[in-house]
This record gives sequence, C-alpha cells and structure tokens, in this order.
Amino acid sequence: MKRPGCLFAALAGALLLVVAGLFAAGWWGAAQFEEDTAFIVPEGATLTSVARKLEAEGLIGSADGFLLRARLLGSGDPIKAGEFLLPGGASPATILDTLQHGTVIRRFITIPEGLPSVLVHERLMAEPLLTGTIPVPPEGSVLPQSYDFERGESRAAVLARMQQAMTDTLAELWPRRSADVAVATPREAVILASIVEKETGVPEERRMVAGLYSNRLKQGMMLQADPTIIYPLTRGRPLGRRIRRSEIAAVNGYNTYSMVGLPRGPITNPGRASIAAVLDPAETDALYMVADGSGGHVFAATLAEHNANVAKWFALRRQRGEM
Repeated sequence: MKRPGCLFAALAGALLLVVAGLFAAGWWGAAQFEEDTAFIVPEGATLTSVARKLEAEGLIGSADGFLLRARLLGSGDPIKAGEFLLPGGASPATILDTLQHGTVIRRFITIPEGLPSVLVHERLMAEPLLTGTIPVPPEGSVLPQSYDFERGESRAAVLARMQQAMTDTLAELWPRRSADVAVATPREAVILASIVEKETGVPEERRMVAGLYSNRLKQGMMLQADPTIIYPLTRGRPLGRRIRRSEIAAVNGYNTYSMVGLPRGPITNPGRASIAAVLDPAETDALYMVADGSGGHVFAATLAEHNANVAKWFALRRQRGEM
C-alpha cells in the first residue's frame, strides 16, 4: 500500500504533466502579437481583470491559461498600474514579469524657459495622453523644465508638480541669495527674474542683466523694460508689431516705463537660471543696455555712453534695411 506522501507526490506529478501538456498545446495564453505593443494596467486592476484585458486586446490566447500559469509558476508579486511596453512575441511569462517588475512608460512634456502661463495652459491642454481640464495657472508659478507623466494622468496632477518644482526651487535658492540683492521676497525675485528672462536669450548675460536692473531698483530709476509694456496687452503672447507710443505711456501696473519699481506680478515663468541670476547678480555699474545685433546686448554706465551705443545699433539696423 502506498503511503499518503507518495500518493500526493504522484498526483502532483500527474497534475504537472497535464499542465505541461496544456502549456505545450498553447492553452496557457501564448503571445498573439509580433510588434512591440503598449499595454495599460488601470489603477486598482486585479490579475484576473488584467488577464481578461490581455485576451480582449489579442495579446494572449487565453486568460484562463495565463492565470493558471501565473498561479502555478509566477512569482506571486503584485502587478503594477501604468503603461508598459510588451516586446513583440513575448511569452506569457515575460508579459507577467513585465507587469510585475517592469518599468512604467514615462512620457515627457517640456516647458521652455520664459513660456507664459497662457501658453503653458495651451501646451498641457493639447497633450492628448493627459486627462481633465485646468485653469490658466498664475503667472510665475510654473518652473520651466521637462516633466514626465503617464498616459491617462490628470493635467491637474502634472501642473501641480510643475508648481511644486517652482516652490522647491525658491526654497532652495532664496536662503543662498547675496547679501545686497535688490529684491525683498521670493515673489519679488520671481517678478524680476521674469523680466531678466524676457530681456535676454543669452545665458551668459543673465547675471549682467540682473545686475543692471538691480542697480536701477536700488537707485529708484524706472526699469524701462519693453516686455513689461507688452505683457498687459497679450498676457505673454507675441505682440506681432512694434510697440506704440500710447502703449509706452500706459499706466496699468505692469508697464515699467510709467512707474518706478517692479510690476505688480511676473510677466512670464522664469527658469531656474534667471532666478539664480537675480539672487546673485553681477557686480556692475551698468544702468543701460541696447541690442548689439548678434542676439546679445551692449551695456553702459552712463547715458552718454548708452546713447552712443544706441546710435551704433540704429546704424546697424539701417545697414540691414530694418529701418
């Protein structure tokens, strides 16, 4: 008479032979796709619901076979929510391992330095893989950089990360500011940095431009920054024409040609480098600047020197046929 242990082993062996036969026959859910294919595991999904979804999308032949294989031979680890890339021809074992231990596909959305909030809003709303709606964020609340996201993530969640990044950056940089900066609060730093961001596209000039405007603030001079004229007209969109004399004289809380001090708020979303420049500006006596014709600026400490630089700039523009 066979002992119970021997009988159990015999039965287990027979069961494994049956399962092996089913696997060999393809019942366990062999791969049904040849090309790499994205697959989404919804939040809160179970192994059973995922197996049914794999079968419905034609990625395995049998959900029941896949589940049996997972329970007998799988690791037992939970599956993860998110989007995964399943390699073409992947076996059910590979599919299961990918859903348990693989890396979720991350996509990226980039906010360039100096992108105003109306265009940040447009960029987020235009991303088809995000969900939900958002309002236009407050100007200066978003830190420009690249952000990763998952398919189906809410726009509100992505925007919250962008705004938290700005909060974190200010918390990091503000305590390290130079002793004689011209701004009194982190918000003032963002406002001035937004002007620096719009005034120069040359990274090496940021600290110099920040130094110039810091000098003007300390001396009670008007900043006279052209982008502050444009902002209340377009909220940061391109003006598309030359500034009118009436707009230079306009009083609206932003135009620094008609007021002393900083505007009432930022005029764009400044990048980390512009914020850092405002908090550690170049030591300079410059009070004036004008374009140099190559994308940068020529700086001057006196009005006479500045007027001479302006004359050179106008002569260059006439030579180019721009005037």
